Order: sequence, then C-alpha cells, then structure tokens
Amino acid sequence: MGLLQSAQGLLASALELGRTRLELVSVEMQELLARLVLIMIGAVAAILLAALALGFGAVALVLAVPGEYRVALTAGLALVFLVAALVIGKRAAREAKSRPFQASLAELQRDLDELKTRP
Repeated sequence: MGLLQSAQGLLASALELGRTRLELVSVEMQELLARLVLIMIGAVAAILLAALALGFGAVALVLAVPGEYRVALTAGLALVFLVAALVIGKRAAREAKSRPFQASLAELQRDLDELKTRP
C-alpha cells in the first residue's frame, strides 16, 4: 500500500509542478501580448510622425536651396533616407529574434537539472 501512495504522491507533485509551469507561461503570454500591443501602437505613431517630420523638413530644405542644387540635394536626401531605413530595419530584425517565455524555459531547465542530479 505504501508504494501505491508514494506513486500517487509523486504523480500529484508532477501534476502540481506542471500546473505551476503552465500558469507561469500564461502570465508571460499575457505580459507579452500587452507589451506587443503597446510596442505596435508606439511604433505606428512614431513612424507616422517621423514620416511627416522628414517629409516637411525635406521639402523645406529643397525649397531653401538655389534651383541648380535642388536635384543633387533631393538625391542626397533620398540616399540618407534609404540608409536610415536600412539601419532601422536591421535593428528591428535583431529585436525580432529575442526569445519569449525565457523565464518558463529557465524554470523547466532548472527542474530538469534537479531531476537529473537526484539518484
């Protein structure tokens, strides 16, 4: 009878551990979604405002220079905008590689390491 109770206790402990880990994943998912919404709203607002500012600034700059330099200035501005877009795109791609559920993965790894060290 003691072996059956021990097995039941072990199963109950494993289920409780699994439930705790799933709760952690759930909390992290909610935090990730909330953060993602805020990031998206901020990114859209920043992109729109930056595009307006750059557009008006570029037009003002082009109108401020003499006529014979306007084509060269416009080409230079286009090049600057292209380089900026590439830099920002590269940074965004690097950020997209960050791993979600880092805390859950760390806890599961710690549990696995603990189980491996027990006789």
